[in-house]
Amino acid sequence: MENWLMDIISEFGYMGILFLIALENIFPPIPSEVILTFGGFMTTASNLSFFGVVLSATAGSLIGAIVLYIIGLQLDVERLEKIIGRWGHILRLTVNDIHKADAWFDKYGPWTVFFCRFIPLIRSLISIPAGMSNMNVGLFLLLTTLGTLIWNIVLVYLGSLVGASWEVIVNYLDIYSKVMYVILFLLGVVLLFIFFKKRRK
Repeated sequence: MENWLMDIISEFGYMGILFLIALENIFPPIPSEVILTFGGFMTTASNLSFFGVVLSATAGSLIGAIVLYIIGLQLDVERLEKIIGRWGHILRLTVNDIHKADAWFDKYGPWTVFFCRFIPLIRSLISIPAGMSNMNVGLFLLLTTLGTLIWNIVLVYLGSLVGASWEVIVNYLDIYSKVMYVILFLLGVVLLFIFFKKRRK
């Protein structure tokens, strides 16, 4: 897949980066780390500029985030209530649990949207619960832009810094991703434990 990504960036430049990042947001298994660090390298080996790569990547991220946000809007609380009302007993979930989760996202959603932009895979998918909770569109776009812009600047800069050795950065980011997944898994286990403990009481 890496060769395919590099070919598109090499041939189509900024538009290739915009397209790939938008696609990566909708289809997270495509590695944005490769796109951004290679794009950074290309700023030293072609006529692509640092700001041009960052801006095109950020625009692509916003397009992908908006698509997932709209998908989230289609899975609103009312629709989830019907699903949980019918199948919730299998997962030991109730309609009240949905309301609690929605209330939690209403309270902490903005910070969640911002900080999740720095976690691979989750950074894309967080747009769906934002849509599901009907998060304010302006606030969603603002925090998505800020978080994505920081992520893009750092990775493109690192790619330009190491030049032809940009794959070294990808390897380090792979380790970073695995560490974050372990932390999120442990956090999920703790939250599930607290959730079921409260349910028993």
